Amino acid sequence: MTAEIITIGDEILIGQIIDTNSAWIAKQLKDIHISVIQMTSISDNQEAILTTLASASQRADIVIVTGGLGPTKDDITKKTAASFFGTELIRDEVVLGHVRSFFEQRSLEMLPINEQQADILANCEVLFNDVGTAPGMWVHHQGTHYIFIPGVPFEMKFLITQRVLPKLSSLYKSGTIWTQNIITAGIGESFLADKIADIEDKLPSYIKLAYLPKYGSVRLRLTALGEHLPQLQKNTAHIASAIVDRILPYVIAIEDLSIEEVIIQQFVQKGLSLSTAESCTGGFLAAQLTAIPGCSKMYKGGIIPYSNVLKKQLLNVQESTLQAFGAVSEQTVIEMVKGLKQSLGTDYAIATSGIAGPDGGTTEKPVGTVWIAVAGKGHIISKKFLFTTNRQVNIELATAQAYILLWNLFKQENNFSMK
Repeated sequence: MTAEIITIGDEILIGQIIDTNSAWIAKQLKDIHISVIQMTSISDNQEAILTTLASASQRADIVIVTGGLGPTKDDITKKTAASFFGTELIRDEVVLGHVRSFFEQRSLEMLPINEQQADILANCEVLFNDVGTAPGMWVHHQGTHYIFIPGVPFEMKFLITQRVLPKLSSLYKSGTIWTQNIITAGIGESFLADKIADIEDKLPSYIKLAYLPKYGSVRLRLTALGEHLPQLQKNTAHIASAIVDRILPYVIAIEDLSIEEVIIQQFVQKGLSLSTAESCTGGFLAAQLTAIPGCSKMYKGGIIPYSNVLKKQLLNVQESTLQAFGAVSEQTVIEMVKGLKQSLGTDYAIATSGIAGPDGGTTEKPVGTVWIAVAGKGHIISKKFLFTTNRQVNIELATAQAYILLWNLFKQENNFSMK
């Protein structure tokens, strides 16, 4: 079965917010074997909504619409949907009672406009919203299932998991799906594809391989579809093992984890600690780590020595080093990482210094020049990079490469292998 996801809201089209709802919904649908064939973002405009609903019905068995269900004048989805289906809006007394209770429990004044949240399509099945005031609506019309849900993420997720997925699962039962992930770092997508081309060419028709790159890493995803889960698991594992053997130096995990999550897991298991000193990355390294539960068991903290004064005061970088080589240099990041490791008393430490841009570069050190050093239990490694002229891209690339360097040193010093 196929699905199309439509997000409604001018705020998405003008870049005010990012549509994360569609990606999340698509992942949930994949788990019950429903393929998303298109995602569309449109404005709160009657003509756009009517046209998109009509075209989506020609492509997909299921059309999921998020957004535009609020009580204000700019939210016109319900009225437009009523026109599309040739029906009307009616006030649902059960939903109205829920809306009133919602306001009373929070000691909020309920305005007449809020009663409109209880207006639903006359031809719909109500998807009750326990965590908000706008209910979802399910309409089966001319062979297509249309599902309307609020765009507020936590309300959307509640309705999808508690109301939509159980109903879809009962409607569409189509075999079993099994997914195996292989996470790599330090090798590009095209190089990976070249190394495993013969394995990929021999994949059976029921197993698909996808390359999912991001800064510094590539996730290989094997997806198998069939009737017997144990056999799918066995066959997929056999192929995954062949791939891992071929690209072993670049493999960091055989499950869906980020490099930061893998580092945290391994450091915690071995009782190791980490600290960071970030000049050009400005705390991004620390942010990536501290976003992951459990990081406090291995991450002791960080310093953002953006100025040379703080590099000297907090990390014991020598004035003579800064004068002779500059802040963006191998000599400086090595002194930074040594001083950090000594100051915070950690087993491993990372230091970054660079010219993130868009200005500040020179002929000798252009924008995008970054030096990274990593200190471990007995070794220090450092590396120079030349990235882009885009500041945010440079910060993210530097962060990714810093974690790759850390991972490589960790493997070297701890005799770690995926096998």
